[in-house]
Amino acid sequence: MFEKELTMFIDQVDQIINSKSSALTKSELGIRLCNSTLSELQHRVEKEDFEDAAEEINFFRNIKPLPMSYLIYFSEVRTCELSIPKVGTQQKIRFLEKEVKKINKFFSQNKEFVSYMEQSHNYLDPEYFTRNNLNNFPFAPTINYYQYPDFSTSHDMLWAMIQALYKFIHYIRDQLQKLQPDNKNIFQQSQPKLLVWSGAKTSLAELIYALYLTGDLNHGTADLKTITSAFEDFFNIQIENIYKTYSEIKNRKGPRTKYLHHLITLLEAKMNKDEEGESGEEEKDSDDE
Repeated sequence: MFEKELTMFIDQVDQIINSKSSALTKSELGIRLCNSTLSELQHRVEKEDFEDAAEEINFFRNIKPLPMSYLIYFSEVRTCELSIPKVGTQQKIRFLEKEVKKINKFFSQNKEFVSYMEQSHNYLDPEYFTRNNLNNFPFAPTINYYQYPDFSTSHDMLWAMIQALYKFIHYIRDQLQKLQPDNKNIFQQSQPKLLVWSGAKTSLAELIYALYLTGDLNHGTADLKTITSAFEDFFNIQIENIYKTYSEIKNRKGPRTKYLHHLITLLEAKMNKDEEGESGEEEKDSDDE
């Protein structure tokens, strides 16, 4: 029902995020785009409404929170860019560390709902993501971004806020790394030091793009740049221009996703071998009897 709008929105968001503009300019462009998209979605809902509760739940759980989360994210980035001290590295670091504390406090206060969503539960969806129960679970965001009673449920704004802060965490990490270029451990959990990607970078690009398109990372909120950065950190490798690499993959002759096909072949062969071994063990046990 809303595939065209979301596809267009995602493409435009990617263009904004990957542009050469400043963070402040990107945030202002993003805010305008998100408000426009939400207005279009609101108009569609008011005009057509939903056929049943399942369609309403899907909209308020999976569709509206996408532009809503980006609206919150871009708003937070804009506020941060305008509020961060203009002079003094330590003053800037302290400011960003306070933002981290606010984020941690938010997640702590909403840990039960975060757990519900991250475990993909759905038994409370009729209460959380339909408008019938709006008054039963009032949620008042610290900033009134875009909330209208007929276009909101009790928890769609909270869910959007959670997804937005996942994005905002990466923004803050990037800012802290710029201020502390020698500190390689910012926001990074302990990880094996010897994990180094020794395959082709094009193979890694196939993996990254495939995972990005599944939407399985951070509930679909992780953008391509964030995923690429995470792979670089984990596998101790630098990927200069993943967009160029993707273009090279698209221009291949024959099978374009060679590495993904190779992985499928290896895994299928492994499982077939295991099944043959299990079958042989069963026949041996039968003979012994």
